[in-house]
Amino acid sequence: AEPSRWIADRDAAYAKHLWLDLESLTPHVSGPDSVKVATPLAALERRRVSINKAYIVSCVNSRAKDLREAADVIRAVQNARPNSPVRAADGVAWYVAAASSQVMADAQASGDWQVLVDAGAKTLPPGCGPCIGLGVGLLEDGEVGISATNRNYKGRMGSKKAHTYLSSPAVVAASAIQGFICSPATAVSGAIDSAAADTRSVRFGIENAAPSPRAGASSVGASAAAASDAISGFPTSLAGRLVFLPADNLNTDGIYPGKYTYQDDITREQMKAIVMENYDPEFSRLVQPDDVVVAGANFGTGSSREQAATALLAAGVRLVVCESASETFKRNAVNNGLLVLESPRLVQWLRKRFQSPDAAPTIVSGLDAHVGLVAGKIQLTDSSGTSVYDGDLPRIGKAAQEIIVAGGLENWVRARMAAQ
Repeated sequence: AEPSRWIADRDAAYAKHLWLDLESLTPHVSGPDSVKVATPLAALERRRVSINKAYIVSCVNSRAKDLREAADVIRAVQNARPNSPVRAADGVAWYVAAASSQVMADAQASGDWQVLVDAGAKTLPPGCGPCIGLGVGLLEDGEVGISATNRNYKGRMGSKKAHTYLSSPAVVAASAIQGFICSPATAVSGAIDSAAADTRSVRFGIENAAPSPRAGASSVGASAAAASDAISGFPTSLAGRLVFLPADNLNTDGIYPGKYTYQDDITREQMKAIVMENYDPEFSRLVQPDDVVVAGANFGTGSSREQAATALLAAGVRLVVCESASETFKRNAVNNGLLVLESPRLVQWLRKRFQSPDAAPTIVSGLDAHVGLVAGKIQLTDSSGTSVYDGDLPRIGKAAQEIIVAGGLENWVRARMAAQ
């Protein structure tokens, strides 16, 4: 039996302490075009944000209970309007796909599926579709969509000139009926109750923890032990131009668009041409082999597609240094032979030097980076060769070195199996 209360080990080390006042939580909608931007639903519906498309289509929020949640909204609206059929608003295309064939069978058996179909939902087959930019129903230039998925990055569900919001299945259903982003209560009543709107702020805190003697810098998904030497074949250093990407939350859709993910016949040259396409189409033209790419916080967030790492390798990038990185991306990167290291101090220094309101998304800095991978050092020099920055980096431990030398985890495993 599971314990009634989970207690951490007495010697557990913490990077930060997070607290959240649950009583301050209200329904929110994320977007547009970022999971990091969230607005209270009550505030957003007062803006009457019109939509062109609505989606309940992914493995994330298109399970049987999600479809029932949406169907229950339709039932509630129908009960409130017994003399007129409930349908998606004029000008709104509503798409529904079950998370799996079994989920679809369950929803059909419960009657929830037919409720959604009768309300004008266009059905799609189970599996990946608009959520990753595949198939029919994609967003077109200038359109606004609301989706019960978990990604809304620019270009993921269609045009980069469209806008996407994320919400619960119930809010998607209500919005499809009304034609603008709204709550189920508004869809049922047919009017926004501004007097009852709750727009209070969420109360939370993030507090730095005291340093732990066990805490230390970590490297790319592998041991960051204080290695003092390199294994055979591992480069102890790298040098190249520094290319700065000042954006935070540069996601895997920005690095490698989802519409290419399942195109298995794409060559490395083609990958080089499309890398960063959704972030900056100029990146592939500006980047050169052996450039050291430096990026902002939360680099590589989003879907865990390995092509986000291999496309950078195809462009000749062997090292990315960032303020922080998605743990999933770091693991995918080292598994494919790409190094990702974190250095908040370096990124902050570059921001002071280069960032401005009109800064380009890709900045060829004019600086050269000299990186000691085993020593854990980085030096930047200007065009005259003068040092302008010296700093520390996480050291690359021998476990990660072995994977890099092998050209990725698959090759590393294959070599060991062959040696047995």
